[in-house]
Amino acid sequence: MEGFILAAGLGTRLRPLTDDRPKALVEVGGVTLLEHTIQRLEKAGIEHIVINVHHFAEKVIDFVGSHRWQASINISDERSLLLDTGGGLKHASKWFSGRDNVLVHNVDILSEIDLRDVERLHRETGNLVTLCASQRETKRMLEFGEDGRLIGRTTTNRPLPAGHCSLAFSGISVIKPELLALLPEADHPYPIIDEYIRLSAEGHRISHYRHNAEHWLDVGKPETLEKAKQWNLS
Repeated sequence: MEGFILAAGLGTRLRPLTDDRPKALVEVGGVTLLEHTIQRLEKAGIEHIVINVHHFAEKVIDFVGSHRWQASINISDERSLLLDTGGGLKHASKWFSGRDNVLVHNVDILSEIDLRDVERLHRETGNLVTLCASQRETKRMLEFGEDGRLIGRTTTNRPLPAGHCSLAFSGISVIKPELLALLPEADHPYPIIDEYIRLSAEGHRISHYRHNAEHWLDVGKPETLEKAKQWNLS
């Protein structure tokens, strides 16, 4: 399995911390979010990681180059155009082997999710994409059918059919390398979830790995960044 860390975002929710640094280099417990994420992927056995950059890109590149990592790392440069999650993944595709599954991980997510177990489920089900998801409060909920397949976004004015569930995507997924050829060209920014919904409707198997919401934290905003200080991140 290879890894892709989404680290190019502007980090607007974390201002003023991100006025002079990228979100990826904001620290929790004296360690940057980027280092936390790289170490998580390395512990999952990932030996090759791609990181996309845009906001304060040079600082991320310098940080990566100034450390010794177990995994080999490539930079996917989006300085000329921030490509969002979908365009960013497509733009980075040239760095992947095309043989291995890719674990896609947002840099502002801390979790205790067993990443090896996510990839195990991904292989056993034959999913094109496996989305980590949980039951929690958010405005962006996804609907999954009784067979676990992604249906689309949930809406507040429509009750779910029997056997369906509404879950929140957790910013971590595993993809087959075949997905990369199915994405639009990276000449414009686009979100990846829209593409997953489209591909699921076309018959590709995209399903969820359900985890405990208490084992997950989005630290892309000040209040949760403060909460992260209480976590055991060793």
